[in-house]
Amino acid sequence: MIKITSALDALDDEMLDRSGSVFYSSRPAFSGKRQIYLLGLNPGGDPITHNDDTVGKRINEWKDRTEPYSSYINENWSEASDQPNATQLRIQHLFKQLNRDLLLTPASNVIFARTRSEDDLISEKASLLDICWPVHQAVIESLEIDMIICLGKTAGNWVREKTGAHNCIAEFKECYEKRSWTSTAHSAESGKIIVTLTHPSRANWTNTCADPSPMVKPLLDMLQIS
Repeated sequence: MIKITSALDALDDEMLDRSGSVFYSSRPAFSGKRQIYLLGLNPGGDPITHNDDTVGKRINEWKDRTEPYSSYINENWSEASDQPNATQLRIQHLFKQLNRDLLLTPASNVIFARTRSEDDLISEKASLLDICWPVHQAVIESLEIDMIICLGKTAGNWVREKTGAHNCIAEFKECYEKRSWTSTAHSAESGKIIVTLTHPSRANWTNTCADPSPMVKPLLDMLQIS
């Protein structure tokens, strides 16, 4: 964990002062060896409305939190109720199907800065990737990550670019008649697998027609055997 905290401490003041977030799980998920690293694209919402919710503030909260915690389980993302929202429920479903503890799975976003839209983010892609990737690299190396699960095509493409994962080893197409959204898995020369899933804010993973877990689970089993 020393390498991870050192990478966080190396983030520049401009990033620390930006509206955003870093890790979606607490310190216990970032200790020992972890097989999966879960990555979204970036925190959503209006950075002006959430101007006090900064990357630096979230890092300090992460350093102080010692009990198992996952934003996908413990945070209230539903404005109208205290129940989990659709994205949280779908990610919980995936990890239940994979027989993995979400509370002990390291999770983050490729980019830490909050933007109103993906278009706003893409205009800063090169600089933001260069700033944020050393933290992800520290996580991947420190925890000996075997598989990175990415939420959405943009996050998956960016992570594949950084890891050199170009060999497609698995594919899952939804079985709906009017669309065929696709999830994929690519391997890198390092042996790591980058899984790019349909985004759970749009695809209902709890429906068997859209559930990507039958593609992911055999890959995890293969990694455990190797």
